[in-house]
Amino acid sequence: MSLGLIFLFIVILLFGVLGLFYINRLSNEGRLVLQNNHESLVYCNRMMRALEDLRTDKNALDNFRENLKKQQQNVTEVGEKEATEDLTRNFNELLIDPSDSSNYSDIRRSINKIEDLNEMAIVRKNGVAQHTAENAKGALTWLFTILTLVAFTFIFNLPGIISDPISRLSEGIRAVAGKDYKKRIYLKRGDEFGELANAFNTMAEKLDEYESSNLAKIKFEKSRIETIINQMRDGIIGLDEKRNVLFLNAVSEKLLGLKESTIVGSYAPDIALSNDLMRTLLQEGPEKKELKIYADNKESYFNKDVLDVMDNGILIGQVIVLRNITPFHELNEAKTNFIATVSHELKTPISSIKMSAKLLTDLRVGALNEEQQELVRSITDDSDRLLKITGELLNMSQVETGNIQLKLQPANPTAIVDQAVQAVLFQAQQKRISIHAAVAENLPFIQADVEKTSWVLINFLTNAIKYSPEESGVEVSAFRNRDKVEFIVRDKGRGIEEKYLPRIFDRYFKVPGTHDRNGTGLGLSISKEFIEAQGGKIWVNSELGAGSSFGFTFNAA
Repeated sequence: MSLGLIFLFIVILLFGVLGLFYINRLSNEGRLVLQNNHESLVYCNRMMRALEDLRTDKNALDNFRENLKKQQQNVTEVGEKEATEDLTRNFNELLIDPSDSSNYSDIRRSINKIEDLNEMAIVRKNGVAQHTAENAKGALTWLFTILTLVAFTFIFNLPGIISDPISRLSEGIRAVAGKDYKKRIYLKRGDEFGELANAFNTMAEKLDEYESSNLAKIKFEKSRIETIINQMRDGIIGLDEKRNVLFLNAVSEKLLGLKESTIVGSYAPDIALSNDLMRTLLQEGPEKKELKIYADNKESYFNKDVLDVMDNGILIGQVIVLRNITPFHELNEAKTNFIATVSHELKTPISSIKMSAKLLTDLRVGALNEEQQELVRSITDDSDRLLKITGELLNMSQVETGNIQLKLQPANPTAIVDQAVQAVLFQAQQKRISIHAAVAENLPFIQADVEKTSWVLINFLTNAIKYSPEESGVEVSAFRNRDKVEFIVRDKGRGIEEKYLPRIFDRYFKVPGTHDRNGTGLGLSISKEFIEAQGGKIWVNSELGAGSSFGFTFNAA
């Protein structure tokens, strides 16, 4: 009931906040209504200036005609239509002989009348709208205050009326649970709580009598053993010598989807006819058989152990134990992902180092000229980057999760694009592919890890170069879209079929037909993890035969 009252309070609070919001918006909209009157004043002012410039400006007549037309379409007040028609008639008379200024005064009078009507309307509408808004705000504020006080009254008073007897009953139940059967509850009430207290006292008396008997001691030992079994994280199923079910613990109930009370004493093979897991457990085979079972809202792994219960060499029953080994599987998966990530991260800089080293040994290069010096710098930069990436991956806080620590800071999108383009420039030149960078000016900074974000952009560019035909172009762009900054890499390759797009960011997935034997299928998956870990959004658009666009979006810092 406390939760319900709190919910009621939240509803009232929302009602007040939303009500004030919409009343303020009503006030704003009331002021927006005045826009038509303001436009009429603007048209009249322009027509008045055009009338004054009629003899000196050859475009004045057209300006007058244009603003008159707009005024004819913006008639909103009583009397404004007649004044506009009078102005139109006077203007038509002027068109007969524009050099004749005899009716200038009539035109001015018509314009002044329109202005007066709209000015009075502005004052009148503004006063009405403001008065209505103020009254609504006041009424809603009083209503909100009253309802808030009522809600607080319910919250602080009503729960105590209900919770006091419940607290006393809970205290008695805890005492009985602690084997204090002398505990009694006295409630001088004629309602359901009084009846419940009397029933509790009767129960405590019976338990006190029962505790004194030998059977109670046996039951206590049995309960203790059952409690121990139920507290175990492994699933345990007990069978007698005839394979009838003796007991299930709580974990086994969840795994089998059965209640102990409904199957105790039942023949286990009969249960297996309609329960796949029971049928698997009863099958003869290695005791250490690993099973994959959907439990705790995820796929979990268990080892099956069958323990024989012997009495003087005679089999009197069996205990089937399902040991939960899911944490070990998760650790193993994290280790695999870690190794795959490290391998993929190291591949690009190592390849660049090997290429630069090979070119340095080429006789055509000769002594260290400017080109060789650039290659040496490339080797140095890639070596540094390799060390940074390796160190960061090895310093993961928890290998089990596979999460890589991010260094989030305000980052310049232009610098990220420049860094990515420079990293793949040599690779693009080898295929004679031009890279066009289109970065909008004055882009806001983003909150991101520069190294990881550049890595993602480099991965997009590397894939675009890999799958683009020679002597084609790749475009990388960064621009602002409302309050977000978008990065997009477009290529002119063969594209991706629509049916493969939902899986493009899955681990180890490769689009059939790409024949990419050197790829691991991890690059786009890692890119997705990097971007989403920073609060960004990654996406792909592609059409077979029309190229692909890979991009990600960050909120402006």
